[in-house]
Amino acid sequence: MVTDGGIAVLDFGGQYAHLIVRRIRELGVSAELMPYNTPVSDLKNKDGVILSGGPRSTLSKDALTIDKNVWDLGRPILGICYGHQLIAKELGGKVTASKLKEYGRTKIVVLRNSRILKGSGDRLTVWMSHGDTVKAAPPGFKEIAKSQDNALAAMEDTDRQIFGLQFHPEVTHTQKGRRMLSNFVFDICNCKASWSPDDFIQKQIAEIKKVAGNDRLLCAVSGGIDSTTAAVLTARALGDRLQCLFVNHGLLRAGEAESVLSMLKKLGLNVAYVDASDRFLASVRGVEDPEEKRRIIGKEFAEVFKEFSKRNGPFQWLVQGTLYPDIIESGSPNIHAARIKSHHNVAALPTDIPLKVLEPLKDLYKDQVRIIALKLGIPQEFVKRHPFPGPGLAVRIMGRITRDKLEICRKASYIFEQELKRSNLYYKIWQGFAIVGDDKAVGVSGDQRSYGHIVILKAVKSEDGMTAEWAKLPYSLLERVSRRITNEVKGVSMVAYGISDKPPATIEPQ
Repeated sequence: MVTDGGIAVLDFGGQYAHLIVRRIRELGVSAELMPYNTPVSDLKNKDGVILSGGPRSTLSKDALTIDKNVWDLGRPILGICYGHQLIAKELGGKVTASKLKEYGRTKIVVLRNSRILKGSGDRLTVWMSHGDTVKAAPPGFKEIAKSQDNALAAMEDTDRQIFGLQFHPEVTHTQKGRRMLSNFVFDICNCKASWSPDDFIQKQIAEIKKVAGNDRLLCAVSGGIDSTTAAVLTARALGDRLQCLFVNHGLLRAGEAESVLSMLKKLGLNVAYVDASDRFLASVRGVEDPEEKRRIIGKEFAEVFKEFSKRNGPFQWLVQGTLYPDIIESGSPNIHAARIKSHHNVAALPTDIPLKVLEPLKDLYKDQVRIIALKLGIPQEFVKRHPFPGPGLAVRIMGRITRDKLEICRKASYIFEQELKRSNLYYKIWQGFAIVGDDKAVGVSGDQRSYGHIVILKAVKSEDGMTAEWAKLPYSLLERVSRRITNEVKGVSMVAYGISDKPPATIEPQ
């Protein structure tokens, strides 16, 4: 449904397309993600248009473009990355393939005063992710910023109110990125603040009631904040027509099943429990490929849901706490988005499941869900728990899953979380956990040679899970964790610390 006012973000399949929407909503302004080829008739009631980034090249034969009439819509247009290059290509500029590609943090210099970069300063660190570059701006455009490699980083045509940024202002790594989007939304498009979490909750409750009708719903709850918030929101709408189901797949953190069940019941949710540990572990035995693991786990979850529904139903809907990062990493509904990895509740979910799927949080990011959760009365200590993937420790065990590697991963992660909490750092980072694979190293134990697994610790800081920086934890903490793991966890001879950001890495290793 096309709504009036606010900003239309035309999606070219970029990994950050929904992040643009989220940033604008943070400003209190309505924003809607729409297909890149949305007809101009559906944009006439919008206050402005943003062209997102995308994985393709504007130089390719199958390059994506917008309805040609959008250029004459009379609304401000902001192109980001691919959108920036598309503006140049379509309006008479020149785009070329870069000899030197720019990925990650890049320095830019602001050349002159501009409406879009107002208040950003003269020199900035921004987030780039592109292979092509704008060699020459179209007629009527002024160059307003260049990168450290002398590439055109920003341009504007103030008469037509068309602006282009080669970098991503929506990513937190870009300095003053929020200010740039604010400039576009408020100063250029003259938008008014109107979007709020309370408004989202009320609209979702109404939508759930409308979609579900008199049906009964089954909600998969993992104990994570996503599925819990989805469950509480749905229960708020439908009451006892919602049945929650917690499935123990044997790949949980230490003490997870007991603590999760206790917390969910305190929230007043009607929760059933199924221990399917042996079944799940048997299904992934001998499997090395991470995508295959996710597919198998998704299939097993679906089978458990079907069996439970047959015994306790009938249910017509399956409620899931899917977030937008899950969807875009699994391959956006927009067919032009690239798949990074399948999530068990999205791309890995079988298409033959007899339940219709309801995902009330699918347009939100983790930090937004936390705000919604607090508004719904979910306790803060529950809201602030570190994210835990649906496939559990399966995505933190490289290669085949064995009992030994599972125990090492579970115990090492428990020790790491314990020490983070004792150091008052647990709630200051996004995630902290342990990874184990098949690599081994020689060690010394009791004056004797040992040969054990290498455990990799990973801790990151993030706001939304779309980008992340490795956490600069104190050496004393890392030393303490390493000593405890090598002393207390059988079969470990070395502990390492991961220092890769996202991108180029992902937060979870698989």
